[in-house]
Amino acid sequence: MIKSAPVVFVAPRTVMVTTLISVAYLLLSGLLVGFKTDQLVLIAIFNGMYYASGTTRKFITGFSIFIVYWIIFDYMKAFPNYIFREVHISQLYQAEKHLFGITTSTGVVTPNEFFRQHHFMVGDLLSGLFYLCWVPVPLLFASYLFFRNRSLFLRFALAFFVVNMIGFVVYYIYPAAPPWYVQEHQFNFIAATPGNTGGLIRFDELVGVPVFQSLYAKGSNVFAAMPSLHSSYPVIVLFYGLKGRYRNAAVIFAVIMIGIWCSAVYTSHHYVLDVLAGICCAITGITLVERGVSRAGWFSRFFDSYLYKII
Repeated sequence: MIKSAPVVFVAPRTVMVTTLISVAYLLLSGLLVGFKTDQLVLIAIFNGMYYASGTTRKFITGFSIFIVYWIIFDYMKAFPNYIFREVHISQLYQAEKHLFGITTSTGVVTPNEFFRQHHFMVGDLLSGLFYLCWVPVPLLFASYLFFRNRSLFLRFALAFFVVNMIGFVVYYIYPAAPPWYVQEHQFNFIAATPGNTGGLIRFDELVGVPVFQSLYAKGSNVFAAMPSLHSSYPVIVLFYGLKGRYRNAAVIFAVIMIGIWCSAVYTSHHYVLDVLAGICCAITGITLVERGVSRAGWFSRFFDSYLYKII
C-alpha cells in the first residue's frame, strides 16, 4: 500500500501573516529599488518551502536569517553611502602604497597595480574559481549544518548576519573606492559608477562566459570596498568548520579562504587593507555571537527560541 504524504496544517493566522509579509516585501522593494523578477523568485521559494512540509518549513525558517541579509543588501541601492559621507579614494590608495607598496623599476606601486602588470593565466583562472566560492560555500555549509547540527547552524547563521551588519555599518561610516576604480577613474569621484569586474574579466575571457560581468552588473554599491566581506565569509566558514570538528572540510575551507584573500588583491577588487579589515570584521562578529550565546541575556534567549523553531 502506498502511503499518502501527511497533510501539513498551517494556522489561518500564519497564512495571513506570511502573505502580508510577502506583499509588503514586494511593495517596499518596488518603491525602493524597483521591481525585479528576483523578488518573485524569492517569494516563491520562501512560500513554497514554508508550506511544502514540516521539514522544509523549518529549513526556510532557519535560512530566513540569510534572506534578511540579502534583502538589506539589495535595499542599499536605495541609500548609497556616498550621499552621506565623503568617499575615500586617494587616502586609502596612498595608505596601501605606504604600507604594502612594491618597489619596481618605475617606482613604488600597490600590490594591485603590480598584479595588474604581472598577471598570468593560472592566476586568472584560479582567482575566478576562488571568487565563485564566496557565497555558495557558506550556503552549502549552512545547509549541511542544518541537517547535522542545528545548534551550530544557528550560531553560523547569526555570525554570518552580524558580520554583514558590521560591514554594512562601516560602509556608511567609511565609504571607500576599490583599486579598480582608481585604475579606471584615478582620484575623481563619480557618483553612481556602475560595477566593474576588475581583473575578473580575464576569467570571463578564459572561459568564454560573462560570469562576473553579469554578477557585478547587479552590485549594490561600488564604494563599499572597506571592509572586504569577500574576505570575511571564509573566516566564518573555517571557524565553524573547526568548531564542529569537520577537520577534512576545514582544510578545504582554509585553502578557499587564503585563495579568496589573494584573489581579492590579485583582481584589483580590494586592497590588502580591505582584506585585513574584513578579517577583523569576521573575528568581531564571531566573538559577539559566541559570547552572546554563552551568556545569560536577551541574545541567548533569542537563540534558544529561534533554535526551538527549527529543531
